[in-house]
Amino acid sequence: MTAKLSHIWVYLAADPLLWLAMTLLAYQAGFWLYRRYGFHPLLNPVAIAVVLLVAVLKISGTPYATYFDGAQFVHFLLGPATVALAVPLYQHFGQVRRMLLPLAGGLFVGSITAIVSAVGIGWLLGASPATLLSLAPKSVTTPIAMGIAEKTGGLPSLTAILVICTGILGAIMAKPILDLLKIRNEAVRGFSLGVAAHGIGTARAFQVSQLAGAFSGLAMGLNGLATSVLLPVLVRPLGLG
Repeated sequence: MTAKLSHIWVYLAADPLLWLAMTLLAYQAGFWLYRRYGFHPLLNPVAIAVVLLVAVLKISGTPYATYFDGAQFVHFLLGPATVALAVPLYQHFGQVRRMLLPLAGGLFVGSITAIVSAVGIGWLLGASPATLLSLAPKSVTTPIAMGIAEKTGGLPSLTAILVICTGILGAIMAKPILDLLKIRNEAVRGFSLGVAAHGIGTARAFQVSQLAGAFSGLAMGLNGLATSVLLPVLVRPLGLG
């Protein structure tokens, strides 16, 4: 009986639709828990989905390449989903224009801080140069961060993991930190989330309001651009080149 089940699993695991369905089910399970407990930030649905999928892959002995063959459609949709963030941004464009100067300042300081703090902490903990270069773009959305890591000498696969961890931690910690700092303006809160926690932070911001989500989406895109320009310039001063 066990042998028959094993053969059935091998057959099913080779079907790309299985892993697409697994990905959707894992996220749905995570979102159900998230909603069930009042959208508690510690129950981030992305984190739960990752844990569930890793457990399934580990238990079944399925290689990541096999999983990605099925789940790559979700990966493809990241592009259109990112472009769609322009819709709420357009709806609040008047406010964006009025806040252009402080937003530019916040973006510059936020990008520099994200890079220097990551590299500094990694250096203090004895990380290798390749690891430091992988850490540096951790606050940028995954496709851009991986491209930056590859061009500067980092490890794109490690960067992808660090980016996801950063997004989850940012979504969890942003609210209590911003509340502690008495920052109430939704545009500012959203922009901070986008700079620090990219797409996962932006998803969290949209749960707060359309305004916070619009500014978070703007910050996510601009931070990707700023980091791709700033990081190559900072590589030598930081002792990584």
